[in-house]
Amino acid sequence: MDVVSDAISAVHLGHPLFDRVGIDGSWSVRLDPYDGAGFHVVLKGACRLRTDNGTDVSLNVGDAVLLPHGTGHVLADSLGDLEHAVPFEQWPATAEPRRHGATELLCGKYRLDCSRMHPLMTELPEVVHLPSRVGTHLELRAAIDLLAVELDEVRPGSSIALPHLLDLLLVYMIRAWMSQTTSGAWPSALGDPVTAAALRAMHARPAAPWTIDRLAAEAGVSRPTLARRFTALVGRPPMAYLTWWRVIKAASLLRDTKDTLAAIAERVGYSSPYALSHAFEREFGTTPGRYRELVRSGGSPTPAETRSRPMPRKAAPRP
Repeated sequence: MDVVSDAISAVHLGHPLFDRVGIDGSWSVRLDPYDGAGFHVVLKGACRLRTDNGTDVSLNVGDAVLLPHGTGHVLADSLGDLEHAVPFEQWPATAEPRRHGATELLCGKYRLDCSRMHPLMTELPEVVHLPSRVGTHLELRAAIDLLAVELDEVRPGSSIALPHLLDLLLVYMIRAWMSQTTSGAWPSALGDPVTAAALRAMHARPAAPWTIDRLAAEAGVSRPTLARRFTALVGRPPMAYLTWWRVIKAASLLRDTKDTLAAIAERVGYSSPYALSHAFEREFGTTPGRYRELVRSGGSPTPAETRSRPMPRKAAPRP
């Protein structure tokens, strides 16, 4: 898998939740903070969005917006009262939203396990606004068009098509942000041929016996060149990143498979279950067995026990 796919897969839980609503008149609705990512697509009309931190966005037909950190926010019509919004849970009974109206929205949430976010995901801004413009983000536009068609009427296979189209929507929104941002560290890292080659190698074969020399050969550069460029763009040296990613990958396997700890250790490049347990506890603050119990017993593990420490950005070495 590529780095972006891995970054999303490591945190993605199940299928997204979504509603389609049609609204007339003046309206204003509040969505509370969420341990995941929120999204909205304007299928008809226009509206406004304001986050709890004061970010204001005007949304028009065809626009998509992603709130990758589940930030609380208010949606309203152009004249709606942003200060006295109706809670989303009470909105249907109060505002009587219908399938068709002057404004039609697709609103939803992606369930994410925020205990082990990849830094590519954590550096996404509070709001990713992707306006509908002719000739831009063609895959995203196509996904929105397909969603609109599937939502218009129930068709054979819709229950499978819709959640998978929404999963594609998440990928396309992140991809679109990466193509247009001028400040993100990870778009720069993945755009650098040397750093990207080393990242692809590690993500494709995390259990391989990588060394800095082998990674440098994979990238076609000298060892010092790889170390300098990788550390400057990613924020830590190649082997430190590999150690971190192997543990994050192990957490995904503990959650999503029934593999034994020995099998998981082998899949992510550790010589023994003991070696993996030591690295896992250092990163997550709990043992692999306890982590698996937590995620199997009630969903996401509690942040106090298992929240992975963010990958610190270390000072880049001098050229």
